[in-house]
Amino acid sequence: MSSNLATKLREGTKKAHTMAENVGFVKCFLKGVVEPTSYRKLVANLYFVYSAMEEEMERHQQHPILSKMYFKELNRQRSLEQDLKYYYGNQWREQISLSPAGEAYVQRIREVSNNAPELLISHLYTRYLGDLSGGQILKGIAQRAMNLADGQGTAFYEFAEISDEKQFKNTYRQRLDELPIDEATADRIVEEANAAFGMNMKMFNELEGNLIKAIGVMLFNSLTRRRNRGNTELATSN
Repeated sequence: MSSNLATKLREGTKKAHTMAENVGFVKCFLKGVVEPTSYRKLVANLYFVYSAMEEEMERHQQHPILSKMYFKELNRQRSLEQDLKYYYGNQWREQISLSPAGEAYVQRIREVSNNAPELLISHLYTRYLGDLSGGQILKGIAQRAMNLADGQGTAFYEFAEISDEKQFKNTYRQRLDELPIDEATADRIVEEANAAFGMNMKMFNELEGNLIKAIGVMLFNSLTRRRNRGNTELATSN
């Protein structure tokens, strides 16, 4: 029996996806404007978010539903640690902290893990499939914008254990469709995925202050004025 969850997630999050692409920080990033202080704060937040997701998935690896979505090769915690070491130095653990939006995001991951573990699928889908879809493009933008040497500060975008990303995404979607869930659970997973997009948007919004300070209000406004739907979907499409 197919749950059609992959299609439901793709269709059901389209609007949230477009809204996330039109957050000022993301629009500037996709146009090649990346401010290092904002970016390293984002990496720090993502470290806490992925650590929470991956710890909870580890805890639920025998769960009847979550066990089917347990792909260790997707884990990002170690790669984010490498990037944090690059941006902050060896003492990075003492220098990073969660922002308020990051804190709310991590709390939500812990909460669903405790009360409705199947909803973790929403968070996995929102982050990992986006990473796989746009990772190489975003890596290239970050390297050019911050003048990074290859392999420096961009480990997050590298999935060393996945040789064919397109094939892997097809397998992942197929696994979503095969989950033993009913219609109501599928709907709740889509609803939580939309909430996850919202939490990501709040994290991005927090970073705009540093970015505007660095590039100036006029440039920020000119970069973010138009809604550019067509050219950004390539970069972050699930």
